[in-house]
Amino acid sequence: MRNQSESDEEWLHDSFDRYSMSRDAALRDEIAEHTLWLATRGARRFADRGEPFDDLVQVARIGLLNAIDRFDPAHGVPFGAYATPTIMGELRRYFRDHTWGVHVSRRAKDLRPAVNTATEALSKELLRSPRISEIAERMRIPEEAVIEALEANNAYRARPLDQSGNSTPTIDSNLETVLNREVIAGLLDGLSTRQRQILHLRFFEELSQSQIAERIGTSQVHVGRLIASSLAELRGRLREDPPRPV
Repeated sequence: MRNQSESDEEWLHDSFDRYSMSRDAALRDEIAEHTLWLATRGARRFADRGEPFDDLVQVARIGLLNAIDRFDPAHGVPFGAYATPTIMGELRRYFRDHTWGVHVSRRAKDLRPAVNTATEALSKELLRSPRISEIAERMRIPEEAVIEALEANNAYRARPLDQSGNSTPTIDSNLETVLNREVIAGLLDGLSTRQRQILHLRFFEELSQSQIAERIGTSQVHVGRLIASSLAELRGRLREDPPRPV
């Protein structure tokens, strides 16, 4: 006698076969209700972040619906294994885009990415951290606006959202602090485009490894390895040719 789990899997497989051909909205809703537990499970992983749980379930449900629309049963991958990363990605985007530690003005939120980009460019040119006045001059905005945007960086909740598991290699905290931002900016040109992109996201935009993996479309494991190898390469160059104090 087959158990309930096997019956559910058969129903789900048959429903996806039919949905892949019909794209019937009612069938889509039925599949969503049947697999809603995946969204609820994903939302629970973020339940201690200070956001209403019902809101998190709604965000996770968006990810679930996206997964239903994109799932191809012909690939032979279980739907739960396919949908979970999509749901978690939707939740991470929600926290990245909407969650702030303190109240931050709309102007500061809007300026924050541009100020960070200008800061990075000036750091490369000057081989040091730029002054507030230099950033303001480059962007042609008031110094007060620059200060607000930089304060917004501190207000933003940048702590990693993935805290569940030991399968992903972690980077020694000392390794990430060996090189300060100014030195990294001066040496980035010698790295590959992918290495420069990942170090920029890690050190200048202060994204976690999981957020970087989501941004560039690779695995968190691969991001961790790239950061470690890139920093090791930069440290080697520093030993060979230490920069003169500015």
